[in-house]
Amino acid sequence: MTATFSTRDALLAQIPDLRASAFLLCGSKDRADDLVQDTVLSAWAHLDDFQAGTNMGAWLFTIMRNRFRTDYRKSRRWVQDVNGQYAERLTSKPEQEGWSISADLRYALAQLPAYQREALILVGAKGLSLVEAAAVCGCEVGTIKSRTNRGRARLAELLAYTRHNADELEHKNAQALVAAGSSHGARAEAVVRH
Repeated sequence: MTATFSTRDALLAQIPDLRASAFLLCGSKDRADDLVQDTVLSAWAHLDDFQAGTNMGAWLFTIMRNRFRTDYRKSRRWVQDVNGQYAERLTSKPEQEGWSISADLRYALAQLPAYQREALILVGAKGLSLVEAAAVCGCEVGTIKSRTNRGRARLAELLAYTRHNADELEHKNAQALVAAGSSHGARAEAVVRH
């Protein structure tokens, strides 16, 4: 391997961005870490193939995207935990308030078609230009622009719907507490009268 230190440093500098994007693609920290590890190992083994002067991030994201797609195809043959019962027993719910926002975003991203989610991650989260994202996805710039625009619009709808449902549930819970408190007060008043 005849890669220079600057090429190696450029590869290593991309790892935080790879991890963030992999988490958005996979939805699971463990699966994202595995995807990043496989991507970096593959890139490291083929570092001589990288053309100096080109975008290291786009090259790595292409490798990661191809690995993700390959893993996805393989996973279709696996038995999945459809209802989440098994996963529910293995994990504990986080107690941070900010986690619900993250969970809403992950849920909304999961509802998008894969091609829109990928475009949003590359352009929105990673910050690639439309030209770079089109090169990573292997399509035209106009296609990426359309996917990003439609994905953002749909994501906004999904997040607004999720927030509305959460607010509605909170309102119903508050009404139930008030109703329970007023019926308890009415019973206490009836006891005092007799």
